[in-house]
Amino acid sequence: MKRAKTSQLSFGDLQMHRRKVKSEFFNQINAVIDWRPLRRLVEPAYAKGFSRTGRPCYDSMVLFRMELMRVWYGLSDGEIEEQVNDRLSFSRFAGLGMDDAVPDSTTLCRFRNALVKSDVYDSLLREVNLQLEARHVMVTSGVIVDARVTDSPRRPRGQKEYEVVEDRHEGDVADIANAKLVEKPRHGVDAEARWVKKGGKCHFGYKRHTVVNQDGLVMAEETTAANESDIKHLATPIGKAGLKQGTPVMADKGYDSSENRKVLSGMKLKSRIMHKAQKNHRLTERERAVNKAVSKLRYAVERTFGSMHRWFGAGVARYVGLAKAHAQHIMEAIAYNLYRVPGIIVSNCIN
Repeated sequence: MKRAKTSQLSFGDLQMHRRKVKSEFFNQINAVIDWRPLRRLVEPAYAKGFSRTGRPCYDSMVLFRMELMRVWYGLSDGEIEEQVNDRLSFSRFAGLGMDDAVPDSTTLCRFRNALVKSDVYDSLLREVNLQLEARHVMVTSGVIVDARVTDSPRRPRGQKEYEVVEDRHEGDVADIANAKLVEKPRHGVDAEARWVKKGGKCHFGYKRHTVVNQDGLVMAEETTAANESDIKHLATPIGKAGLKQGTPVMADKGYDSSENRKVLSGMKLKSRIMHKAQKNHRLTERERAVNKAVSKLRYAVERTFGSMHRWFGAGVARYVGLAKAHAQHIMEAIAYNLYRVPGIIVSNCIN
């Protein structure tokens, strides 16, 4: 009895399925996102016409879509250039024809630096979210705020002259904010990154302060050095999120302060910050009930951070400097929101 030859066909079918899935995903994103408003934000930051060498500049949306794919698939600048050259689905999503030259890694790097210099990343996230809201993909009945450390591989080695602060320190907040490098870092060290001790482990890098809605979609980001206390960075990301009056804002005990509650009240938002017991003040029955209710809903932001780590390799700074770390955080947020679009649309149709 002859054995059926299935292994080769199965491998081929698998490869075709993967190509089909990518093409379908790209088509779904193109159906949801209108790239024209994004172009209007990007083009003023990116030179048009001809480069110094006399070669025509690439279309800004070609480069932006290549940046998106680079984040989605965890690629370097050189790898995304190779993939766009090699894969028809990638080149089509980028907006390139068969005869068009693919931007090289140096062009992508310059494009990214131009956007960083123009400080347009927050506006890009806001525009994408406005489009998702218009299509009822992003519906916000409440938000959660939390922070995570992004480690920088360009850390100082073999030195003892660097101050390390404890994350969620119970002492003077000013001491944490003012902790800094005692001396100038050696060559190759990210001079704008800082040390922080979290969960008994030392981290060197930056901290992302993230606002997500109840579904875990990212609404706003703020980036600081890692040693910055969470309690001082509630107002800025909440302000960026552009929330409607009366929206509940949930956060863990690290954000508990009278100042933060006054800030939310001034913004006409509902404070759902978890209460922290003080030395001479035990939690009331109501405060314990609030803590229990909020803790059940905070999984959304934990899932967002976890998914970014698994899908995009987030949590490690790819570039040097605070502004570039913030650009990375924003691109990860945009990529995450768009990556979840097809699943949310299907879920909405079923429900």
